[in-house]
Amino acid sequence: MLEHFAIDFNLILDKDFIISMLPLFQKAFFLTLEISFYGISFAILLGFVIALIVYYRIPYLFGLSRVYIEISRNTPLIIQLFFLYFGLAYWVEISNFWCAIIGVTFLGSSYMAESFRLGFVSIKDSQIESALSLGLSKIQILKFIIFPQSITLALPSICANVLFLIKETSIIGVIGLQDLMSVTKEIIGNYGQTNEALFMLIIAYLVVLLPLSFLFSWLEYFFRKYVL
Repeated sequence: MLEHFAIDFNLILDKDFIISMLPLFQKAFFLTLEISFYGISFAILLGFVIALIVYYRIPYLFGLSRVYIEISRNTPLIIQLFFLYFGLAYWVEISNFWCAIIGVTFLGSSYMAESFRLGFVSIKDSQIESALSLGLSKIQILKFIIFPQSITLALPSICANVLFLIKETSIIGVIGLQDLMSVTKEIIGNYGQTNEALFMLIIAYLVVLLPLSFLFSWLEYFFRKYVL
């Protein structure tokens, strides 16, 4: 049975061609990882700040934050990238690499903000009132009561957002970046090796997403068992 599988595999995919294209895919793979890492890291940080602004309803900033979230969540990433790369070119020149990072950050921070906010509001008022009666400051309440519990409750949503944003990077090629999807299209267009190109694309994303998915599942288990 394994022999039949090997024969079928060789008939469907050209192994020599795949090996010859590996350097090109490797470069695109690390570019996608780099943009995802920076974009998601900034999105988490900015999302946390926005969530605090919304949760504490900080004057002036609260309204701006709500507008930001609505615009970010209700416009596709491709439009945001076009605006950053082509629209802003009249006023300021930004490289396509940083446009991609800013785009992922802009989109992701709104989703992260909502995840953090839902974690914040899930904390019972009685806990906050008890902490205030003990003389704890707002910063201490945030640090010792709100954050440890809210991050545990928000973690599944945050992890889902991370996976979502990594997959969203598949369109950054529209601003001239040689990411995984762009390289795949280029190989198909130049060589006509559709099966081989799609196989490498699927494997590349699975190499990133599957370990992250298992890691996030373990983190959720750990936080629920040892933090809550």
